[in-house]
Amino acid sequence: MITPPPPASRRSVRVAALASAVALLLAAGCSGSGDGSDSGTDPTVQAGTTRLKVTLITHATEGDTFWDLVKKGAEAAAAKDDIDLTYANDPDTAGQAELVREAVRGKADGIAVTLAKPQAMQGPVAAATAAGIPVVGLNSGIDAWQSAGLLEYFGQDESVAGQAVGDKLDDLRAKHALCVIHEQGNVALEARCAGVKKTFGGQTEMLYVDGADTDTVAAAITARLQQDRTIDEVITNGARFALTAVKSVKETGSRARVATFDLNQDLVKAVQSGDVQFAVDQQPYLQGYLAVDALWLYKTNGNISGGGVQPVLTGPAFVTKTNVAAVARFAAGGTR
Repeated sequence: MITPPPPASRRSVRVAALASAVALLLAAGCSGSGDGSDSGTDPTVQAGTTRLKVTLITHATEGDTFWDLVKKGAEAAAAKDDIDLTYANDPDTAGQAELVREAVRGKADGIAVTLAKPQAMQGPVAAATAAGIPVVGLNSGIDAWQSAGLLEYFGQDESVAGQAVGDKLDDLRAKHALCVIHEQGNVALEARCAGVKKTFGGQTEMLYVDGADTDTVAAAITARLQQDRTIDEVITNGARFALTAVKSVKETGSRARVATFDLNQDLVKAVQSGDVQFAVDQQPYLQGYLAVDALWLYKTNGNISGGGVQPVLTGPAFVTKTNVAAVARFAAGGTR
């Protein structure tokens, strides 16, 4: 008995399925580079979707581990979102402004920038906005991000943080605080020390130093402690400067205690040992992460954190000897 051929409808389905499979194979072959570099990548990338290009530009000085934490957070978000991330930094205001212009010329899909000196960044940010590139702020410039034309902002209200430190110094019964500013004109650092002065019941004295030269920072703090023995608290604006201050205190035999804004792995150890009283944590890793992730969310889903009218606060939080253990394990991993 001869078996009849399958019904026409079933045969047509098989033919259509075979044609679809061939089409998919051909499409996959066309989308590949030919060298196997696309293997294991995200399906949307294989289908031809272009990765977003985001540039993070800060005013960081070389060797400051604080900015390593910002960068790590940004890299983590970029890895999650499959973003092509470029990091650049220049402590010189003109240099940082030029980096923003370079990102505009390079047709970045988004830019994240710090506003340590907001006035100088208005022109470059305006150029980015005019080119249709969204710009978000982080770390510095909480009072200027909206007027500068930024879409969102992630960071700490430095004035509030400074006032909290002033209150804490009162609780500790301090009388004479030396607030060390390692970059004159940096709005974040100035706001911190002004905040301390606003709420601290004792005397608040500003000491301006060149943060790019650790030796001169040490010499300036040492000299001031030698000149005035009434100073009983040194407040620094960075973990590495706090560690420098600890050495100055020991060298001079001063009775001053040391506290600081910001922390890193070495500073966590100093809090644990009691060399540093406390640190104010603004969570730099979180700042970098949120800034990059926010650009991805805006480009892919139109989201704007804070509605574009409120900053997203990442601090302040006090790290003291009583709670430092909770932070220490993350600091050991290089993310706090």
